[in-house]
Amino acid sequence: MIRVPLRPLARILPARANGENPDAIERENKRIRHEEMRDRMRARAESRLLILGLFFVCAFVVVGARMGLLSISEPMEPRAYAPGSAISAARADIVDRNGRLLATNFETHALYAQPPHMIDPTGAAEKLVQIFPDLDHDRLVRDFTGKRKFLWIKKKMSPEQMQAVHEIGDPGLLFGPRDLRLYPNGTLAAHVLGGASFGKEGVSAAEVIGVAGVEKYFDDYLRAPANAGKPLTLSLDLTVQAAAEQVLWGGMKLMNAKGATSILMDVHTGEVVSVVSLPTFDPNDRPRPALTGDPSDSPLFNRSVQGVYELGSVFKIFAAAQAVELGLVTPTTMIDTAPPLRVGGYPIGEFRQKNYGMLSVSDVIVHSSNRGSGRLALQIGVERQQSFLKSLGFLDATPFEIVEAAQGKPLLPKNWTDLSAVTISYGHGLSTSAMQLAAGYSAIANGGFAVRPTILKQDGLTPKGERVMSARAAEAARAMLRKVVTSGTASFGEVPGYSVGGKTGSADKPRPQGGYYKDRNIATFASMFPSHDPKYVLIVTLDEPVETSGDKPRRTAGWTAVPVAAEMIRRLAPLLGLRPTVEPTTLADITLTSSN
Repeated sequence: MIRVPLRPLARILPARANGENPDAIERENKRIRHEEMRDRMRARAESRLLILGLFFVCAFVVVGARMGLLSISEPMEPRAYAPGSAISAARADIVDRNGRLLATNFETHALYAQPPHMIDPTGAAEKLVQIFPDLDHDRLVRDFTGKRKFLWIKKKMSPEQMQAVHEIGDPGLLFGPRDLRLYPNGTLAAHVLGGASFGKEGVSAAEVIGVAGVEKYFDDYLRAPANAGKPLTLSLDLTVQAAAEQVLWGGMKLMNAKGATSILMDVHTGEVVSVVSLPTFDPNDRPRPALTGDPSDSPLFNRSVQGVYELGSVFKIFAAAQAVELGLVTPTTMIDTAPPLRVGGYPIGEFRQKNYGMLSVSDVIVHSSNRGSGRLALQIGVERQQSFLKSLGFLDATPFEIVEAAQGKPLLPKNWTDLSAVTISYGHGLSTSAMQLAAGYSAIANGGFAVRPTILKQDGLTPKGERVMSARAAEAARAMLRKVVTSGTASFGEVPGYSVGGKTGSADKPRPQGGYYKDRNIATFASMFPSHDPKYVLIVTLDEPVETSGDKPRRTAGWTAVPVAAEMIRRLAPLLGLRPTVEPTTLADITLTSSN
């Protein structure tokens, strides 16, 4: 900036020459300079005021817009945000079909230590070992006196243990709140519930996640805040489940079996009212999976869906029902079961080399003839047999809502030949689960509609599945199954007051190196009751049973699985609301006379 001198010589000299006062020139120049400075400062101040005014206008616009947006938005609870991701510990309850509690959350605490804040590390270690005997004293001392600044001691503990730790009084021992998954009924329905564990963990909370069963299958539902804690309602009936487990456990021990499973299914809705797998476990203290040996020896193994076996003669009724459905035979059609019968160069034999001769289709089922069902399978043909078994669900993994069900994939023959069709007709060459068998028998029981097994309580409006056989064929099959109990291999299955129909199956267990064991089998009884109007299907399977009350050990299903199933029906039917039917009989030693 060029500054103008206050006393310019060019003006001062002429002013003196004219007798003027030079100070007047200086005062005039000062006035002009001050006015210019004032104008510049005013302009600068006006600019700043304009900018500040614009800032306030923008701020008020933003605040007003935000307030308007909040006024039209849905009301929400305020959330507190902290560094790191939040841990959600909430988990919905699981209840049975009547609302009784199967799984819930229990508030407890975890114990952790901050060694730098501890006063007496050695003394605290000694007292902790007295409270928790499973802790290692020497390791605790090393951790407490070393360089560690934080360590977990117990992830869960009882209120009594927490109080005992309080009484130690060391400021370095601290508690973190936890939600522990609790199963108040212990081992009851353990394989269905599965169990839960901790996921992400923090000092103030821990994530509860499912590790097996419905806990894992419905993990997202149980943890979703949108469900507002609405419980997951299963199709199980707690009372029926408890009675089934008690009877099956006693039957397994009585028959010297290494394992057992039972399934009680509603034939119309597919609801599983009870499902038992033995041996069992306590989901409150879930054991670790076995890494060696036979998986079926582990208590975690769910025999109802993971146990895939050749189930034997219980399959014969499907061959008979399909043959009737196709119009190839009627229940009274005679079948030649006399030897020899060779298929693909292999002879087809009978149990204990029996020769039944000519049998009606109904008697083929009653006497459980392998050759009889084999001849029916040859009439049906490979393709039609495959299609029929697929419609019943035997060729795919069971669509059941526990994670273990996906592991129960059926074992099918590589090449489905005539020989395969014959052996499959009497339950060999095709390995399936007990749950699939229950669904197959339900289709016969409900009049010919396919059933999808479910562990969820239905609303009573469940649509019927695809029709897989006519009502006529299903009724004929039910009559054959009833005859098996009244005069066939399942005579021990009769329950007074309840009309039971069913079929036995005894299948030798395969050797790992090939062939079959002669003294180890899977004994199965597939039943339905009441047989004239079935409401439920009951499957009972025993693994390697031996009945030893006689002179020789007996392993067939008629001697092992059938009596256990009969006792279960006797115990469960009243709990299911089924009233016994009293059949009229002749009154002995009473003579009716006229009062006249």
